[in-house]
Order: sequence, then C-alpha cells, then structure tokens
Amino acid sequence: MDEEQKRILNRLEAQCSKREYCVSDVRQKALKALDGDSARAEEVLQSLVENKFVDDSRYAAAFAREKSALGGWGRVKIRYALKMKHIGQGDIDAALAEIDEDKAMDKLERLIDNKRRSLDGDPQIKLKLIKFALSRGYEYDDIQQLV
Repeated sequence: MDEEQKRILNRLEAQCSKREYCVSDVRQKALKALDGDSARAEEVLQSLVENKFVDDSRYAAAFAREKSALGGWGRVKIRYALKMKHIGQGDIDAALAEIDEDKAMDKLERLIDNKRRSLDGDPQIKLKLIKFALSRGYEYDDIQQLV
C-alpha cells in the first residue's frame, strides 16, 4: 500500500469508528478519494473489512433499528433500502429479525393516529391512511388491523 492509500485508509478508519458504514458506501468513498482506481480502492476496502471497521451485518442491524425506532419505517421500506446498499439477503433477514415487533406496531399506530387527525373530515380518510402507511413501508395486513 502506498502513502496515498495509507492516508485515505486512516481517514476512512476515523470515519468508520464514528458511525456504521456498509461496504458499498466505503467502496464509493475510496474510489472517489483514489480518482477511480478500483484496484487500489479494493486494497483499502479489504483492509477496513479485515480490521472490522466495516461490517455489512453490523451496518444492517444498526440501520434497521434506527429506521424502525426513530424514522418510523416499516419492514418493506427497510428491506428495500438495504438491498439498494447491496447488503446480502442473510444480513437483511437477520437485521429485520432484530426489530421489536411490538414497538414497530406502536410506532405505526402513532403514525396513523397523527395522520388521522390531520385528515379529520376527509371523505377518503381510510384510503389516504392506508396509502400513507404503505408509503412508510408497513405491510398491508398490519395496516388493515389499525385502520
């Protein structure tokens, strides 16, 4: 590894120690820093993965917990977002399994109640509530129970 790669590696290690990143995000950062030299970027990425600075399963679990609890996202939207980050199916399934089902349903109920208040008197309230909850990534069966 040359000096430029080591400098970039140190910078990426510092970033990865502050928050979780997935392999595809770090690969893009390394490619950009190394002006598109994919072979040198892969060396930097490999070092980060070997030293556990980057781990897709850890990233997926943290992402799913955060988006479910804080963002109010449902499983469908979380699954799609993780697929867009090129996370493996096994890691996605494990991350979704960590989501507390009761808390997710409570979050959905609060979201629907808040939306219901804003739509008070609307003749299409049920349809709009269902569309809203679907756009948040919740499954239709869960939404139907609450609407």
